[in-house]
Amino acid sequence: MNHIKSFFNSLGRFLGITQPSDVTNLLYGKIVAQARNILFYEAYGVPDTVAGRFDLITLHAYVVMRRLKEFGEVGAETSQNLFDVMFTDMDRNMREMGVGDLSVGRKVKKLAISFYGRVKAYDEGIEQGDDTLIAALRRNIYGDVEPNRQCLMAVQEYLYREIERSRDWTLENISTGAINFGPIKER
Repeated sequence: MNHIKSFFNSLGRFLGITQPSDVTNLLYGKIVAQARNILFYEAYGVPDTVAGRFDLITLHAYVVMRRLKEFGEVGAETSQNLFDVMFTDMDRNMREMGVGDLSVGRKVKKLAISFYGRVKAYDEGIEQGDDTLIAALRRNIYGDVEPNRQCLMAVQEYLYREIERSRDWTLENISTGAINFGPIKER
């Protein structure tokens, strides 16, 4: 049985198809665990909905992928593997929620486009300053819910702290899943 698995892994590498490692799944698990922290929903007012959860997962994946970008080609490969694991999980979750097989692909594609839009908005917000970032967070994290200014500021401060914290992550830390996000401060 192992020789069959080995054959297909070799064939996949030959064809340029790679499978994300268990470590990539561990890394994604850490992102999801942090995004599910109840304080985001209770103290920061993020809607506890499918969209709110997606947006918090996206925010944390953004922090990791932003750091990975600094490691060149190896970082880009790890980032792509993380993206693949993330959207494979989105696909699986939709199927578990009963979304019809024929529409899952279309919905996952729409989520991927949303993900890249959020990444671009966060990059622009960080580059252009607080007002732009606050607007991106309001639009993406809160959706139709109107958060109070204090909640928005808390999420913005959290994002800045996590970006700063990620500067201590080495490629080895990330590649082995040995990263941790900081605590979420109660307001």
